[in-house]
Amino acid sequence: MKNILVFLFLLFIIGLKISPAQSSKADWIFQTEDKRLAEGKLTRYSIKSTIPISELITEIGFSFLETPYTAATLGNGLEEKLVINLRELDCTTFVENCLALARTVKSGKTDFESFASELEKIRYRDGKRNLYPSRLHYFSDWIHNNTKKGFISELSNQKGEMEARTINFMSTHPASYPVLKEHPEQIQTIAEQEKLLSNIGFQYFPKNNLPNLYHNLQQGDIIGLTSNIDGLDINHTGIIIRKNNDFYLLHASQSGRKVMVAEEPLSAFLKPQSKNTGIMIARPVF
Repeated sequence: MKNILVFLFLLFIIGLKISPAQSSKADWIFQTEDKRLAEGKLTRYSIKSTIPISELITEIGFSFLETPYTAATLGNGLEEKLVINLRELDCTTFVENCLALARTVKSGKTDFESFASELEKIRYRDGKRNLYPSRLHYFSDWIHNNTKKGFISELSNQKGEMEARTINFMSTHPASYPVLKEHPEQIQTIAEQEKLLSNIGFQYFPKNNLPNLYHNLQQGDIIGLTSNIDGLDINHTGIIIRKNNDFYLLHASQSGRKVMVAEEPLSAFLKPQSKNTGIMIARPVF
């Protein structure tokens, strides 16, 4: 009887070592400071779990003010481990982390593992991480797929215009992407994703009709600034706030080298000479 109990105990220990949660955590890249920052924000905002997610994501966004801007923090090879970096952000990882933190708070969780799970669901196609092409590299694709998951709504864009655009920047510029440069066999997969995205198109608010855009914009909206660069969909992204009776962008700024509130109103990003053609709205829902 004693030997049987020992055997069952060993099986239990082995089972712990190969459990899915521990196995997936081994594929995460983070530092102790990232865990501390995430759990600190989750605990801090847990008392506000009942407020609308649009308000929550804005407050969490403000908590990142002055965080250094750093581009290309997600690159880690073809295997695509989950990178969790709250110490330095680019425009996309800023909004992803804010949304993941807000969703975790709304779920009543304050632990790092729950946050990481939300981040993974947001960042990858259908919430499944599987090599480099599974990441939602194009922000319009990110918007479409996270709408499908029920994390955001893009219904507001229906009051704008449809853009039929060929999206192919990654497959036509593989040398600009280390993984595609090193693994050219992945270019075809990316090209197929681009074709599907091009066929879907996207609805947006062109900059020649700002009153229509402003009528449909709300504080807490995640927005993408649409691009006039061949093959690209969106140049930049951030979170909308209201200040001085106008809309401003809370974002990880490349020029400012940090997370900040833009010094000028949103309309400054939509001047006639700008490479930004308009705005797509991604409204967080929960």
